[in-house]
Amino acid sequence: MDPQRRKLLKWSGAASALGAAAFPGAAGAAPVSALGLDAAHMGVRAGSPDDQSASLQRAIERAAQARVPLGLPPGVYRVGGLRLPSGAALVGIRGVTRLVLTGTSPLVTAVGAEEVSLTGLTLDGLARPLPQNQGLVHMEQASGVRIADCAILGSGRHGIRFAAVAGAVTGSTIADAADVALLSSDARGLTISGNAIANAGNNAIQILRGEQGHDGTLVLDNRIENTGNRDGGSGQFGNAINAHRAGDVIVRGNLIRRCAFSGVRGNSASNIQIVGNTVHQAGECALYSEFSFEGAIVANNIVDGAQIGVSIANFNEGGRMAIVQGNILRNIAPLVPNASPDDFYGVGIYAEADTAVNGNVVENARTAGIAIGWGPYLRDVAVTGNVVRKSPIGIAVTVVPGAGSALIAANVVSQFERGAIVGMDHARPVTGDLAKDGGKLYAHLSISGNRVG
Repeated sequence: MDPQRRKLLKWSGAASALGAAAFPGAAGAAPVSALGLDAAHMGVRAGSPDDQSASLQRAIERAAQARVPLGLPPGVYRVGGLRLPSGAALVGIRGVTRLVLTGTSPLVTAVGAEEVSLTGLTLDGLARPLPQNQGLVHMEQASGVRIADCAILGSGRHGIRFAAVAGAVTGSTIADAADVALLSSDARGLTISGNAIANAGNNAIQILRGEQGHDGTLVLDNRIENTGNRDGGSGQFGNAINAHRAGDVIVRGNLIRRCAFSGVRGNSASNIQIVGNTVHQAGECALYSEFSFEGAIVANNIVDGAQIGVSIANFNEGGRMAIVQGNILRNIAPLVPNASPDDFYGVGIYAEADTAVNGNVVENARTAGIAIGWGPYLRDVAVTGNVVRKSPIGIAVTVVPGAGSALIAANVVSQFERGAIVGMDHARPVTGDLAKDGGKLYAHLSISGNRVG
């Protein structure tokens, strides 16, 4: 027998004993299938042109009270404004159970609820406008949240909006959200893994906190494509993954293609780990840790196509302490014709303070393979054991008065034009090739053992 047909037959093969157990003494109790109470036996009609919100809400509350899932058979349900109480679990058959939004409020909400889940459902917002700062799926102060194997499509605002939520979003698709695909603020233990996210209007995954501090969200093994920047700005939007003020976030194993700004952007996000990601065609800096952060690991990533590969920036705002290690960065070039030199695009790796840059490979960066410091903003940076190829400047380092110390040693630099190691005044080269004399005129530099050719 066809497996899909076997699943469908389970809806009618319910055990009446289980139904009676769920609702003792109730005549004609809704039968229980392998997926839970059957919504079709509780007045919810698939394919009806009428709004099914009231019927489905009653069914949700009955199933939640009994602490059993509510199964939705295949079909289209026109609904909106559904509220999930504690214990609510909606289960459909992936790809064929479809909830279509009516009205202009979120399709599903949960506030102050515990142990709520959505599984195997398609939720379609039809691009209907939603209120500011709300999502097609909207949850606040909720714990034990599980969204799995769902498709969340065409939201007129955010796809999923979490506020102070603990739980997981796994194996789901979020597509065509007008604003952020998945927006979380002040998470309490959140995992976002194995999802496919496409065509987000602003950011794809955004992790925020009202105040800088521990967050701990895990963003793992997602596929993210075509992240836009509808609201403009200078980097607040257009990022595949964005952590703002959120500490201890781990971003690992994500495949990111075509983002208007950054593939991964940590803004005032301390102890962030950006590990093992692949980023293609980033519109600005592919991997970014900026402003008032302390602690960042950017390791074992691949970047192919960006204006800057990796940036550890804003020492002037307190940004410091990082490891940039084992990354492959190539085809790093300004995307805007005749970009201002002050923008300093076309740099493979940029670092300012308390940072070790080692074991990376940079090829075809159109300005410099590696750049250290900006004006006086440089302190305790070590650049060792890297391979830099096919860049006008191999390694650029600030030499203005007030700059702190830097070690440049045991790197391989080849096929450069302007110089293997060149002193800079901000974005302007001001020295010859310092690899030739070891930078003896600059006491803050230690240059030795580099292989240049």
